[in-house]
Amino acid sequence: MNLPFELRVALRYLSAGRRQAFVSLISGISVLGVAVGVMALLIALGLMTGLQTEIRSRILGATAHVSIFRSGQDAFEEYRLVADRLRELPRVQGAAPALYAKALLSSRTGSGVATIKGVIPAEEAQVTELARQVQDGSLADLRQVEGQPDPILLGRDLANSLGVGIGDVLTLTSPNGRLSPMGVLPRTAKLRVAGTVRSGLFEFDSAWAYVPLATAQRLFDVGDQAGLVQVKVDDMYAVREIAPALLAAVGEDYVANDWIRMNESLFSALWLEKTAIGITIGLIVAVAALNIVATLVLMVMEKHKDIGILMAMGCTRAMVSRVFMLQGTVIGAVGTAVGAALGIGACWVLDTYKLLQVPQDVYQISHVPFRLLPADATLVIAGALVICFLATLHPARGASSLDPATALRYE
Repeated sequence: MNLPFELRVALRYLSAGRRQAFVSLISGISVLGVAVGVMALLIALGLMTGLQTEIRSRILGATAHVSIFRSGQDAFEEYRLVADRLRELPRVQGAAPALYAKALLSSRTGSGVATIKGVIPAEEAQVTELARQVQDGSLADLRQVEGQPDPILLGRDLANSLGVGIGDVLTLTSPNGRLSPMGVLPRTAKLRVAGTVRSGLFEFDSAWAYVPLATAQRLFDVGDQAGLVQVKVDDMYAVREIAPALLAAVGEDYVANDWIRMNESLFSALWLEKTAIGITIGLIVAVAALNIVATLVLMVMEKHKDIGILMAMGCTRAMVSRVFMLQGTVIGAVGTAVGAALGIGACWVLDTYKLLQVPQDVYQISHVPFRLLPADATLVIAGALVICFLATLHPARGASSLDPATALRYE
């Protein structure tokens, strides 16, 4: 294959012999610098994207896309009618009532305050991933059995802290007391552990428990009411656009909250951290580009005679400039290709084998997943190539401005 003249000269300069071994060494260091910068940037972006994706998926596994509340967040009796109206909307995939409250759970070996969520198992499976997250049991076990205490599903870490397992009985103490001749007494009930739930988020697994909706209504003395109706829609990123239609269907007495608004501060912090890390590590590529500038300047100084001969033989200044631009571009392209391959490979290995373990109680997950988006990889590769190309302009302009007579005068 016939290569363009400028590219053949550039490749020959890059494969210099012993006399230019130092220049070749500098070229190799420049390639290595670009490769390290691109690899580090891809790994960092994969880490931050993976962290965002994993936390988002696990939060959505435990909560719905949109929650419909009565104004003032009071419990309401017409939750069945609200759920039925929402299910009729075209973009709604499921609707389920729920009731939240705080209570004290006690066992023989421990106690702790937990968030109790009352659910209807068959409908809850339509809006969250609770059925998939249940371990040592199933969501279907969350049903009342005659002659036995009402069932409860405990977060895995909550169950461990209480020291209970399937079949064990614990005591729930509700803050909603009951009136007696002795005054207001705490409302207590015996509950049977029907299974454990592992969402992967420490915040949920250490402090959440699930009971049938009817059990929650009785324990917290709210009658036949629900605190909210959860909604799952066909596009979780379009909840802001879909929410007005949901409210229009249920009436003016309701308000909506969505998963984006509820976790806005968390994801804003993660996005800011991703941006800051990307800019910081991206400076490595800029430093590598300076190495390319140094390499080309040394090459121009080393090839004064060659440049003079080429111009004397008829090469134009534009052709000489393209020789050194191509030389720097080849250095950048090789470094970018090597760095991209190493970065993508490292992300795959780190994600597949879960090599980066983190404290679960701090980061909500046990290991850091790596998700390198094609758009992020493309942006890094394109940016590195552009930076490396820009680094060639000044040395190439300097080479093309040499006077052939001056270059050959002392040769």
